[in-house]
Amino acid sequence: MARAALEGGKQPAAADEPRQAPDAPPRKPRPRRDDEPVARPRERHAGRPAPAPAPAAEPRAERRPRGAQAEVFAMFAPCPQGLEHALVDELHALGYDDAHPGRAGAHFTADWNGMMRANLESRLATRVLVRVAHGTVRDEDELLELARATPWERWFGAEQTLRVDTSAVRSPMKSLQFCNLRVKDGICDRLRELEGERPNIDTVRPDARVHAFLDETSATLYLDTSGESLFKRGWRLDKGEAPLRENLAAGLLALSGWPADVPLIDPFCGSGTILIEAALKGLRVPPGISRPFAFERLRGHQDRRWRDLKDDARARILPELPMQLAGADIDPRAIDAARDNAHRAGLTEDAVYFEVADARDTCPLDERAGWLVTNPPYGERLDLEEDRQLWTEWASTLKREFGGWQLHVITSDMEFPRKLRLDPFRRTPVYNGALACRLFGFQLVKGSFRR
Repeated sequence: MARAALEGGKQPAAADEPRQAPDAPPRKPRPRRDDEPVARPRERHAGRPAPAPAPAAEPRAERRPRGAQAEVFAMFAPCPQGLEHALVDELHALGYDDAHPGRAGAHFTADWNGMMRANLESRLATRVLVRVAHGTVRDEDELLELARATPWERWFGAEQTLRVDTSAVRSPMKSLQFCNLRVKDGICDRLRELEGERPNIDTVRPDARVHAFLDETSATLYLDTSGESLFKRGWRLDKGEAPLRENLAAGLLALSGWPADVPLIDPFCGSGTILIEAALKGLRVPPGISRPFAFERLRGHQDRRWRDLKDDARARILPELPMQLAGADIDPRAIDAARDNAHRAGLTEDAVYFEVADARDTCPLDERAGWLVTNPPYGERLDLEEDRQLWTEWASTLKREFGGWQLHVITSDMEFPRKLRLDPFRRTPVYNGALACRLFGFQLVKGSFRR
């Protein structure tokens, strides 16, 4: 943000199993409307601690004797490559104690109640998959039999629509399309034999989604409990140029080590994704609070328990942010999109300050040192001369204005530190979609460059 604009317009800051915590009935606070803003004027002290979270209640999907244990499922939560360990840390913090990293995701276990809570509260996962079958398969016919032997009637039937997706790593199967057809046939054959009808196929908005994963010798079948990808929080309509997905933006904040109580600036903010994710994290707003999930359309869904989980999560939302957040972009259209996105996310204008400004004119919001986390333009978005001049001049701004701050930049340009004449203390491989990138971390020192 340009210094003059900020001084005149800055706002006051307001496959293995995790054990479940002992079950207890959830608290039932006043329900909070999904469209109610989550950053309100300062009527309460910013440092007041949030109410302690209540333990999760035991699911009642099946009737069982008093004291009986809830059924526990093996689950897999995929995420963008590079965020696996950050996702594990997040799952541990949410109480999934034996979560551990896997290929482009994390394994954990939970009961059905825990599955719903993971969908509601994970900022980094792309979806939550429940493992329902696993077996050795040598050909497509054995894959068909594995699908036919799985009790799909527990979760869906002919009254729901179905979609099947198949992926593989080093599988000897010749055609993934044919494997996909075999899984679908096995599911439909079982349901027709048991219930007299088969579900219709809907590849756009199905009620039930099944994922098949094949490796060299086996197949694993998963029930998708999320539906649309979890990065679709429901608030972003304006994406801008070269957008980050919401869970990747949240992952960058986690990888950067940003403490959710220090100032944060994004000097190339685009449509505001990093800052909006930071605001929602700082306010403890669950990322899934305003969107639907696939598990709501499955058999036996306990809507009352789901409402209790959301009400309990709403009760932990803070009334205001304990830090200042600001974003700048040279494109007025990007700033308009960022403000619109923030409004749709339920944030009031004092939650995040957005300004049309050149990154080379930015300066801190106040005397507190904080973090800069950003996704700057790179590659084909800049010509060679513009690229050289921008980074030389921005580096001078960083040296002059941001001593004591940390800078974290995601880029596919592996020469980026050299262009800034700064030595990164961390280089974290991460993927933005299919694009291999690095998240470079720099400790900024006032008045000097470090090579």
